[in-house]
Amino acid sequence: MLMKDATRTKFNDICTILSGKSVLVAFSGGVDSTVLAHISKECASDIALLTVVSPTVPESELLGARIVAGELGLELKEEPINWLEESNLSENLVDRCYTCKKALADRWLEHAKSIGYDMVIEGTTATETEGYRPGLAALEESGVDSPYLQVGITKAEIREYARENNLSIAEKPSMACLATRFPYGTEITHERLTMVATVEEAVQDIFGVECVRARYHGDLVRVEVGVDELSKMFEPEKLQLLDVAAKDAGFTYVTLDLQGYRTGAMDESLST
Repeated sequence: MLMKDATRTKFNDICTILSGKSVLVAFSGGVDSTVLAHISKECASDIALLTVVSPTVPESELLGARIVAGELGLELKEEPINWLEESNLSENLVDRCYTCKKALADRWLEHAKSIGYDMVIEGTTATETEGYRPGLAALEESGVDSPYLQVGITKAEIREYARENNLSIAEKPSMACLATRFPYGTEITHERLTMVATVEEAVQDIFGVECVRARYHGDLVRVEVGVDELSKMFEPEKLQLLDVAAKDAGFTYVTLDLQGYRTGAMDESLST
């Protein structure tokens, strides 16, 4: 299915923005940053991909980013950040996302400056402007460009582009950093990050679902899956396997959220 003319015009507008520029793409291997990289390769004068490696990003996501960069024929630079110590984010205060995004933006900009590049771009979409979004303010203040926001491109339109250009990640579910699995005020540690990542991997392996979040609530883990995948979650034998996996990961109880996955689930307490 071909892109609509209006959608194609928006992507052409991004191409115009990038034309003649040397561009650093903040790259995760997800659909948003991959499409940005694809456009940049076509339109920018030079392109570099940078992934900031953090304990809040599952190892599987980093491996995926390397694979996708290879599919694009681009080199991926990786730069570690000691997220839990350097940025003092382990306290997980309400402004965590702002502080984290500011630290990431600083790394992107420093790297771009070190290689003499004109601009840094990242993949926030026009779909991601509602709700509590402190990270957007950090990006705006830092001077990082968000081309999708500039021209009003939505997540659905990005997937259209990815399908038309046969990108392998066209249907890949969105993935937020593991810090979003914790209620504000709950300390984030390496051990707890491993616990939620382990449960998410178990849910995917046992039930064959694509979209999953394991929300940390002390000795209880609350599992969210995509609403369209909830029906896969009610086989007793598989539920027993999940119970064992969650306990092996360090939890005492595991529960299924009947609302299913929704963006900003951990922000719901802010409005109550």
